[in-house]
Amino acid sequence: MKTARIGLCLPSGILLTLSFLGCGVASQPPAASISPTANPLVAQYNITNFHSGLTAWVEFGPTTSYGRQTSMVTTTKTTIGGQPAGVLVAGMKPQTTYHMRAHVEWAQGSWVDQDRTFTTGAIPSTYQMPQISVTTPSSGQGLSPAPGIELLSMTSATNTKMLSGVATDLQGNVIWYCPGLAFPQKLQPNGHFVINQNYDLEEVDLACNQVRAITLAQLNTALNAKGYFYNLLYFSHDFLVLPNGHWIALVQVTQNFSDLPGYPGTTGVLGDIVVDIDPNGAVDWLWSAYDHLDVNRHLQGLPDWTHSNALVYTADGNILLSMRNQSWIIKIDYADGVGTGNILWTLGDGGDFTVLGGDPTQWFYGQHDPGVVTTDGSQTVLNVFDDGNLRVDSDGVQCGTSSTAPACYSRAAQYLLDESTNLATPSWSFSPGLYSFWGGSIGTLSNGDVELALSEPFLNNPTESQIMEVSGTGTAQVVWQMNVSGENVYRGVRSPSLYPGVTWQQ
Repeated sequence: MKTARIGLCLPSGILLTLSFLGCGVASQPPAASISPTANPLVAQYNITNFHSGLTAWVEFGPTTSYGRQTSMVTTTKTTIGGQPAGVLVAGMKPQTTYHMRAHVEWAQGSWVDQDRTFTTGAIPSTYQMPQISVTTPSSGQGLSPAPGIELLSMTSATNTKMLSGVATDLQGNVIWYCPGLAFPQKLQPNGHFVINQNYDLEEVDLACNQVRAITLAQLNTALNAKGYFYNLLYFSHDFLVLPNGHWIALVQVTQNFSDLPGYPGTTGVLGDIVVDIDPNGAVDWLWSAYDHLDVNRHLQGLPDWTHSNALVYTADGNILLSMRNQSWIIKIDYADGVGTGNILWTLGDGGDFTVLGGDPTQWFYGQHDPGVVTTDGSQTVLNVFDDGNLRVDSDGVQCGTSSTAPACYSRAAQYLLDESTNLATPSWSFSPGLYSFWGGSIGTLSNGDVELALSEPFLNNPTESQIMEVSGTGTAQVVWQMNVSGENVYRGVRSPSLYPGVTWQQ
C-alpha cells in the first residue's frame, strides 16, 4: 500500500494524514500551462496530471476552430505528487498568435483544457531565408495537391547563414526549422527527426533539442574497435533508421591506388562505406564499395568514383544503394545485419537488368533518391529521380558532350522491376523540359500524384530550385509547384504533417 500526505483544512486546523491505494487524488484535474522553447516556432504545452498515466494531445490553429493537432504523448510513470507531461507544438508561422488546447485521458477519466494562446517569435536575423512562392497550375481542372506539408533539405554553396532544414505549409509559409545543416532530415515514428547535422548524425525533437548523436570521431573509434581503418571524410548524403533503432550511415572515405589506367602515380579515390551503428554507437556491420566494385569503372572520372547519395531498406531486409557516379542502383545482401555484403544485382545501363525495349535513353543517369512504391513477391515498383547526366542515346552518344550531341534533360521515372527475370519495365515518366545536373528527389504521394524536386534547373539562376507535384496517371499535369530562390533544395518531401500518424488537411 502506498502512503501519501494530503493536507485537509479541518475546522480545528489539524493536518489529517490519509493512507490510500493510489486513489486519494482521483478528483483532482490536471494543471496546464504553455511555455516557449529555444525554437521560436515551437511551444511546450505543459500538463501536470495527478493520476497513474495519461495520453495527451493538443489541437491548435490561428482561431478557436484550431484545425491542426499533434500526435499523442503517452506517460506511464506514476508520481503521487503529480506527473509532468509535455507536448511540443510545432507547425506555426513566425510572429503569429495561435489558439491551442490540450486533450488528456487516463484510466479513470478525461479532461479538455481551456483555450490558451501562444505567440510565436521571429526567426533569428542571423539566418537568411530563401524566397518561396507556390502556384497551383491545374486548380481550375479540379486537381488539388495531396495534403500535408513540405519538408525541404536545402543547401547553399555560398551562404553559410541560410537555413537548411525547413518545413513549409502548402502555401509556402515557413512553419518549422532546425538550425544547422540538415542534409537530409527524416521524420521518425517516435516524433523526432534524424538529420545529418553539420556532418554528424543527430536525433532531435521538434524543438531541435539533441536526443542522440554520433560524431565522425566517435564512428572512427567504433570502426577501429572492430579492426576497420578508413580515412573518414564525412557522413554523406543519406542514412536509414531501422525499426530496431540501428542507424545505417553512408560515409564517404578515401583509399589510395597506384598507377590506375589513365591515372599515373598515387590517386586518392573517393568511395563509400555503409555502416550499421547500434543504439550504443558500436559498429555491427560494414560494407565497402572497394571490396565489391571495380575502381576502374568511373563514368564521371576520378577521384570521385561512386558518389553514392541514397539508401533504401527493402522488404526482404536488404539495402538499395544509389551510386550517382556509376549511374547504378545496387542491391546489397544486408539480411538485417547478418548478410554477406555481396551485390545481389545492379540496376542501370550496363548492369544486370535489361530495360524493356532495349532503349538506353530509358535508363536513369546520375540519379538521386530512389524509393520503393510497392513490392509484391519478385516484383517491385521503384521511383527514381533521373538527373540525366551523360544520358546515352540509341547511337551510344552521351548527351552534352559536344555541340552535336543531344541535350541532357532530367525527369521523374518509375520502373516495374522483376527480380526473377531481371527485366525493368518503364511504367511512368514525366520530363518538365529542364536539366538539373545535380540533386533532386521523387516521391509518390497519398493521392497517387508524384512529386519531384529539381535542385538546379536554371542555368541563368544557379540558386533557384523547383518542386512539382504532377498527376501520376494519364497525361501528367502539374498540380502544385514551389519555386525556391536564394538557396538550392536538395530534397523536397511531402509529409502528412510534423507528427507521425497525423495528416494536416490545411
